[in-house]
Amino acid sequence: MTTRNAPENRGTAQLTAAMTLSGTLGIFVVESGASAFNVVFFRVLFGAIALGTYAFARGYFRDHGLTLKKLSLAALGGVFIVFNWVFLFKAYEATSISLATVVYHTQPFFLVLLSALVLRERLSRFQLGWLAAAFAGLLLVSGVRPGDAGSLAGIGLALLAAVLYALSTLVTKRIAGVRPHLIALVQVLVGIPLLLPFADFGAMSGTGTGWAWLAGLGVIHTGLMYVLMYAAYAKLPTAKIAVLAFTYPAVAMVADWAVYGHHIGLVQALGVPLIVLASLKVTLAPARAARPAPRTAAPAREDASRSARRAVSTG
Repeated sequence: MTTRNAPENRGTAQLTAAMTLSGTLGIFVVESGASAFNVVFFRVLFGAIALGTYAFARGYFRDHGLTLKKLSLAALGGVFIVFNWVFLFKAYEATSISLATVVYHTQPFFLVLLSALVLRERLSRFQLGWLAAAFAGLLLVSGVRPGDAGSLAGIGLALLAAVLYALSTLVTKRIAGVRPHLIALVQVLVGIPLLLPFADFGAMSGTGTGWAWLAGLGVIHTGLMYVLMYAAYAKLPTAKIAVLAFTYPAVAMVADWAVYGHHIGLVQALGVPLIVLASLKVTLAPARAARPAPRTAAPAREDASRSARRAVSTG
């Protein structure tokens, strides 16, 4: 390993680890035994403690760069991201972790469509073509038979989660000069009062070992995972980030099969490469004219908008 390639190699390892952790998210959700709203409430609670502790230890609260406008945008993004988790976790209940995760990974297409609708960005024939390919892949992956209401509901919930994630990314792209760790902290903090009316604490009395799974969602899948992702973003070019992002659905599918015996059928499997390829093409299309990410350690204050543009679909 040369000194020149060391940062990128370290970033590759960090992002691979983050995406692998993300792929186990569904197991933690299911094993907790809690409702979707309770799961997300305790995820943001434990996640806020983990991210807040990390940000404080690293001195990120000094010279934070947050203004009222940036704080408001981060909070709005938090509303979208928190309910994105709720609908994704409900999708796990209605269908399977594998199917919900693959459908959820259509987020880049919704980001492109929302950018065209909200920001009036033009859609090229290239983008429209791959959006059509992704839609065809989605039809194959769904594999839904008439009367299969559960799978239809799960797919609908996963698609809604993907739309909310895209809205969060769209909002976050407007925040510059603030470390993404602090933006993520604001988002999970917003989720605490937001989800409080929906949380059913009475149902948590018999949770038992489920508390360990809930704590893991906050500390591992919100604290550690996001720290690893943001550290990797500063070291990797967009192309590598886009490719490594697919570690997430791959691990989720393997984990769902290994733990619960769920698997995607042959016809559904034909749609997976279509979605994967289309997502890569759409994600990498803007990168042709963009500057590669710096190959050095993160600067004193990382540009959050740059990180948001390279954001990946994670739970």
